[in-house]
Amino acid sequence: MARGKLRIYLGAAPGVGKTYAMLSEAHRRIERGTDCVVAFVEHHHRPRTEVMLHGLEQVPRGQLEYRGATFAEMDVDAVLRRAPAVALVDELAHTNIPGSRNAKRWQDVEELLAAGIDVVSTVNIQHLESLGDVVESITGVRQRETVPDEVVRRADQIELVDMSPEALRRRMAHGNIYQPDKVDAALSNYFRPGNLTALRELALLWVADRVDEYLTAYRSEHRVSKIWGSRERIVVGLTGGPEGRTLIRRAARLAEKGAGGEVLAVYIARSDGLTSASPKELAVQRTLVEDLGGTFHHVVGDDIPAALLDFARGVNATQIVLGVSRRRSWQYVLGPGVGATVAVESGPDLDVHLITHDEAGKGRGLPVARGARLGRSRVIWGWAVGVLGPAVLTWLLTSALPDVGLANDMLLFLTLTVAAALLGGLFPALASAVVGSLLLNWYFTPPVHTLTIADPKNIVAIAIFVGVAVSVASVVDLAARRTHQAARLRAESEILSFLAGNVLRGETTLEALLERVRETFGMESVALLERTGETGPWTRAGSVGPQPAEVPEDADVDVPVGDHMALSLRGRVLPAADRRVLAAFAAQAAVVLDRQRLQREADRAKELAEGNRIRTALLAAVSHDLRTPLAGIKAAVTSLRSDDVEWSEQDRAELLQSIEEGADRLDHLVGNLLDMSRLQTGTVTPIIRESDLDEVVPMALGGVPEDSVDLDIPETLPMVWVDGGLLERAVANVVENAVKYSPPGERVLVSASALADRVELRVVDRGPGVPDEAKNRIFEPFQRYGDSPRGVGVGLGLAVARGFAEAIGGTLHAEDTPGGGLTMVLAVPTAPARRPEQPDLPATAAH
Repeated sequence: MARGKLRIYLGAAPGVGKTYAMLSEAHRRIERGTDCVVAFVEHHHRPRTEVMLHGLEQVPRGQLEYRGATFAEMDVDAVLRRAPAVALVDELAHTNIPGSRNAKRWQDVEELLAAGIDVVSTVNIQHLESLGDVVESITGVRQRETVPDEVVRRADQIELVDMSPEALRRRMAHGNIYQPDKVDAALSNYFRPGNLTALRELALLWVADRVDEYLTAYRSEHRVSKIWGSRERIVVGLTGGPEGRTLIRRAARLAEKGAGGEVLAVYIARSDGLTSASPKELAVQRTLVEDLGGTFHHVVGDDIPAALLDFARGVNATQIVLGVSRRRSWQYVLGPGVGATVAVESGPDLDVHLITHDEAGKGRGLPVARGARLGRSRVIWGWAVGVLGPAVLTWLLTSALPDVGLANDMLLFLTLTVAAALLGGLFPALASAVVGSLLLNWYFTPPVHTLTIADPKNIVAIAIFVGVAVSVASVVDLAARRTHQAARLRAESEILSFLAGNVLRGETTLEALLERVRETFGMESVALLERTGETGPWTRAGSVGPQPAEVPEDADVDVPVGDHMALSLRGRVLPAADRRVLAAFAAQAAVVLDRQRLQREADRAKELAEGNRIRTALLAAVSHDLRTPLAGIKAAVTSLRSDDVEWSEQDRAELLQSIEEGADRLDHLVGNLLDMSRLQTGTVTPIIRESDLDEVVPMALGGVPEDSVDLDIPETLPMVWVDGGLLERAVANVVENAVKYSPPGERVLVSASALADRVELRVVDRGPGVPDEAKNRIFEPFQRYGDSPRGVGVGLGLAVARGFAEAIGGTLHAEDTPGGGLTMVLAVPTAPARRPEQPDLPATAAH
């Protein structure tokens, strides 16, 4: 049986219209005669969505009992028995009630697909598993219901349901998504314009990447080598020279002219060791291209034009940006250059831009690494001139210029030897001297056509010729070697200088340093290994690249660092000349690792210092704030026990009331101090269970006057997943703080509403408020805002409240109250068993 096809409507946020679009598609298919049924669709009491269900066959849902309540879930067996051609399954990321056939709804969908049933489903971008951390950083909400990205990527068709943030907020305000009592909380929290814009961008980028995957797979499957310019991708070829910054900026401007343009900067390094570019300049260019929204790539290849074109075609690029060559005009006799070669071989589907710059035609100067040695083409030319040149010269002298004289013949042969030395170095020059001396003896030294030399003067002349030729070749080769050494030392000094500077400034992480080693030496992977003793097992302190070495013996290159650490590289064996720089890298890697560990110890020391600060503040609080109520209690008790004064019943009652108030204040202060101590030592162990908010909150109001708080806790709120005792203490501290700062006669409003997978409790006062820069500071221990007098508390109430909120998986933050005042927002998670029954939560919204 053929597997069914999956179609997914993907949205950026609840309310964009995914379920509506899915139902519209169902009506279209039914009109075409397709057998289509509704396996599970939740309309969430939205009239327009509910109307779209009319005329569609709905498979009855299964009923499950869980913790004394009945829940409706999709009946997979019923859908399989019905065996439709197409099934509509809403909310792909939904978590099924315990006891269901599968834990997640996407697993139910997999069963339907395996049975040959086509499925149309919906999901929001925030429910993709890989985006959980990103979505949480944007919205402040951790999505508990997720679906693996691979499940969505395997879909045969993905359709983005898009809507601008402004239009979505208008839909929300008109009551088309949530009930009216939920609209204000939703607009001020999850559905803020910034949140919606960021989520929309996530959805668009994710779908664009999915389209790229489809295109890449299709081109690979059909062996399409021709570039398809569906999207402007601009490859910038870098040499490591200063002109690279100009090229990157020009490419970025080209990319901005088309929608969705992308810039990819690539540096092609030769495979023979150290790169021929300045590492410092390449680092600057890497940062620049990343700041402009592009990516930096490092490719190893000896044939630079071919490697550049292979990379461009591999990423389906449409344009290549190169700089005009820095070579001088005479250097073009050695070849056309990279730019001209790429332009000729690029073909009609890949545009090549040659950009002028200030460095054009000024010469490359000395290369900075192994590239300073004579290249392969020069060596070939040197051998050709040294071996074939004397033969060609002999033919010319014997046929066209037979009477120029032996002295002139020797000078001409010596010229060829010098040319061979300049081009190919020592050995081509020696070969030229040997071949030239033999030809001179055979063709030009009497008696000719024999190796015998009759005149002793000619013997001296040929000996001098050979000596001069060998001397010139040696000098030229020595100069080339010195040039190579100087270039290599320059490269090493630049690498080490840049490396040391970054390490000393603390700008390089261990992974970044290892990546620099991998790029510099053209290796596949680099790992820093360490062990605790001579016989202890090796562990990786850090690594980059695929399949890093587990032990030094597995590496192609192993550089020990001390007795218990080693830098291991895999990819190829490096020559001994590279090990000096590699040893410096290894030593710096050990320094970076030590610095990171010292930083962690410093962070722990900072935590200890913070603990000492809190203990110091605690002593100050004990010395003043705790002694104040004790002094009042002692004074009242002393007065009551005095025999010198006859107290009336009213005076006695006032003194007893003073004692009671002081004891209550003392109990409250000591309770907060003990709570803060438990939080600081990590001994708070919450007992998380299902709790009812309308039972917990009233119990937390016992410490404030009855007429000081207005309570608005709807009975329809879902159960929350918290430690009831800790939640009560947190709410009590927040409410007491709000009552303390509220103006006389003004009541504090305590209200609650459900939003996404959490319940928000809002404590609203009309006091003086708190400026934005102080909103986080008021939650620090021993902090009082404004001119609060001493003796009214030690400044721990809000710190304890936030600590308890975080301990039970919630959050506590402050917002401005419209019209003046401060609103404390305490958000706690809903109970897992109740979340599926909440139709107004963004985490389970249908469209």
